[in-house]
Amino acid sequence: MVNDILKEAEDRMKSARSVLAEDLGGIRTGRASPTLVERLLINYYDLPTPLIQLASISVPEPRSLMIKPFDKTSLANIEKAILASELGLTPTNDGQNIHLNLPILTEERRRDLVHVVNKRVEEAKIAVRNVRRDAIRDLRDFEKEKLISEDDLTHGEAEIQKVTDRYIEQLDEASAQKQKEIMEI
Repeated sequence: MVNDILKEAEDRMKSARSVLAEDLGGIRTGRASPTLVERLLINYYDLPTPLIQLASISVPEPRSLMIKPFDKTSLANIEKAILASELGLTPTNDGQNIHLNLPILTEERRRDLVHVVNKRVEEAKIAVRNVRRDAIRDLRDFEKEKLISEDDLTHGEAEIQKVTDRYIEQLDEASAQKQKEIMEI
């Protein structure tokens, strides 16, 4: 029973880490990366569709992206979605592909992005702590119902704390790595 709760808690913490990794991948650094735009929702036949399902995205140069739609009729919609997004990029449409040139980030913009990273990491830490809280509450409920012993409760709480500490450390490492990428000139 305790192992089931630990397994579920770890799975949920792993999920929080994965969500953070996806979020951080969408935050712009000095280099071009397909993750910057692949989750951008495009209006494709009146359905919001992620760009990654509509086009191949490549990095021909360190500061540019090339989006090659599978269906050329979606070019205009992709262009509109990029312009409407928070990316601050201006697409260039050559009739076949869309080119995105990433300007060099200013020091002020870099600091703003670091703040965004810190906010997202803190949200992920809160999610991990909430998982810990739920798991400990479940263990205590089981102990009250005499489904587990007091020793099992103590052991389970200690194990959940170890798992929590490990995931918080991983989130901090991801934060430090992303901040390093952002501040790199």
